[in-house]
Amino acid sequence: MKQLTYNHLAILACFLLLIVLGFLWYGSLFGERWMSMVGLDMATVEANPPGASVWITNTISTIVAIYALAWFFVQLKVETALKGAIIGLLIAFAFNMLPTMTGNMFAGNPYGLAWITGGFEMVGMTLAGLILGAWRKYN
Repeated sequence: MKQLTYNHLAILACFLLLIVLGFLWYGSLFGERWMSMVGLDMATVEANPPGASVWITNTISTIVAIYALAWFFVQLKVETALKGAIIGLLIAFAFNMLPTMTGNMFAGNPYGLAWITGGFEMVGMTLAGLILGAWRKYN
């Protein structure tokens, strides 16, 4: 009997996809709007570039999120791209988008900021779910 297991190559592909998506999302797609909403400008960013700790934290949190999604998929026996995408979207919406929206509302942040930051997570986890669901591995 075949048993679903972790596909480390699929997890690596998801990691790389999310890094590229992040550069696009917070760069050419929504970078200017995001910076405006969080009170940054290019001069400030260029004068104070993020340190290594930001990139290390980003790498660790991305890898942990993808492995957690892969773990859920093994437990739930997700074996199709569509099911993977739907579950990835639902997880991101419930555990990221809604808390982000609530936190931003209480903090008085612009409403659109939640859609940019939470939207990145929803698109990223949907795509990661699609990849993990489609590119499965069995023992």
